[in-house]
Amino acid sequence: MFSLKGKTALVTGASYGIGFAIAKGMAEAGANIVFNDINEELVNKGLAAYKECGIEARGFVCDVTDETAVSKMVEEIGHIDILVNNAGIIKRIPMHEMSAEDFRKVVDIDLNAPFMMAKAVIPSMIKKGGGKIINICSMTSELGRETVSAYAAAKGGLKMLTKNIASEYGEYNIQCNGIGPGYIATPQTAPLREKQADGSRHPFDSFIIAKTPAARWGTPEDLVGPAVFLASSASDFVNGHILYVDGGILAYIGKQPK
Repeated sequence: MFSLKGKTALVTGASYGIGFAIAKGMAEAGANIVFNDINEELVNKGLAAYKECGIEARGFVCDVTDETAVSKMVEEIGHIDILVNNAGIIKRIPMHEMSAEDFRKVVDIDLNAPFMMAKAVIPSMIKKGGGKIINICSMTSELGRETVSAYAAAKGGLKMLTKNIASEYGEYNIQCNGIGPGYIATPQTAPLREKQADGSRHPFDSFIIAKTPAARWGTPEDLVGPAVFLASSASDFVNGHILYVDGGILAYIGKQPK
């Protein structure tokens, strides 16, 4: 039921981090892995990492905001059974200080690119009788927070794009769902988890632990099971759903201050 044997999975931005963990998990479930990244250096880094894990992945240099490049990559890959729209960026800038250019860039990568990727793979999925699209959303698909106006707008839009793809293409046996990660321990968030000079937690680290019933940060591996589930036949009647993998943050009001 959870096997991905014989399936081709394209995971965008999967040279490292969350995308790499998801792709690795899908490979272990039997999928053939294809990934892209923005430049050759990152693609080569990814290829080396997959090889070290015993995975024969194919890597492409592709800007997912360039519709022509996306179409060319998808055509070169051939039929794609599973698409994971993982590539994304965040710019932490107070909204009144953020330029329209920066706002557009975040929306272009985090929302417009998943639209273009899905648009490129759907015709083949229809022809083959079905497929799986997984969009990496966020808790900010539901909640706002300081300095992330563009990211929240894009991820909220991605949540609704997910629901609309499910609505429009469900009759073709295409399931489109989202995964909403909570706060995940990655190299990018490492500075927020460093111990202070006096040995205490970083203030943001303390904030996340207090807000999370699981009392820890998530790991990229925490996203693997949900991704394999949404990519497999086990989820054939799950469509338009956002699966939040957040340790319970969205269910929790937080601890009372002492």
